[in-house]
Amino acid sequence: MPYRRRTACALTAAVAGSAVLLSAPAAQAEVVDVNYACETKIGPKSAVSPVDIKAVKSGSAYTITMSFEKGVSDSPVDLPKGVMTPRAELVLGGAESGRVQVKGVPNAALIPADTPIKIGQLTGTYTPKKSGKVTFTAGTLTVHALGMDAAVCKPTNSPKAALELDVTAPGGSGGSGGSGGSDDSSGGTGSGGELPRTGPLDSATALGTLGGTVLLTGTAGVLWLTRRTARHTAR
Repeated sequence: MPYRRRTACALTAAVAGSAVLLSAPAAQAEVVDVNYACETKIGPKSAVSPVDIKAVKSGSAYTITMSFEKGVSDSPVDLPKGVMTPRAELVLGGAESGRVQVKGVPNAALIPADTPIKIGQLTGTYTPKKSGKVTFTAGTLTVHALGMDAAVCKPTNSPKAALELDVTAPGGSGGSGGSGGSDDSSGGTGSGGELPRTGPLDSATALGTLGGTVLLTGTAGVLWLTRRTARHTAR
C-alpha cells in the first residue's frame, strides 16, 4: 500500500476513534426489580416492582424521573380522586452521597379497594455538588393517602443502581450547591480558590502566557540596558 494511502487510512481511523469517544453516553440506565416491604395501616405488605430512573439535563441541574411498572400495596378502601400522592427518595452513590426526593401527582381517578395502588411517575430535581459518575438507587417509597402516610415501603433486596450519570458540578469539581430535596451532609466545598484544570490545552495556554511574560521582560531589559549604555556613551 502506498505511503500516502496508509497515512490517510491511519488518519481516518484516528478520527473515527475520536468520534466514538465523543459520542460515548453520559448516562446509563436500566430497569431494576425492587422488592419492597411495606408497613401499612392494615399490616405488613410486600411486592416486587420494576423501577426505572431517568435524568434530563436542565441548565446546571437535572430533572429526575422515577417510574414504577407495578403497584406495591393495596388499599382496603376506595381512594377517591386526588387523595393519594406518592413520594420517594433516591440514594446517591459514586461521586456523591445523600438522597434526592421525588414526588408524584395526586391520583387522577378513583382507586377501588383491594386493588394495587398505581404509583406511576415521580419527579424531582438534582443539582450536582461534585463532578464525576453518580449513581441513583431506589430508596424508601411513601404512599400518602387520606391525609396520612398510609404505606411506607423500603427495599429489602439491596437493589442495584438504576441510573449512572456522568455529571459536572456548577463552577467546577467542588462547590456547595445543593441537590433538590437532598439531605446530603457530606458534600464538601472545593479545594481553595483553585481554578479547574480541564486538560493539556490549559497547560499549553499557561506555558504560552508564561513564555510571553518572560519574552516581554527580556525585551524590556534589553531596552533598559540599551538606553543606559547610550547615556554612558553620551557622558
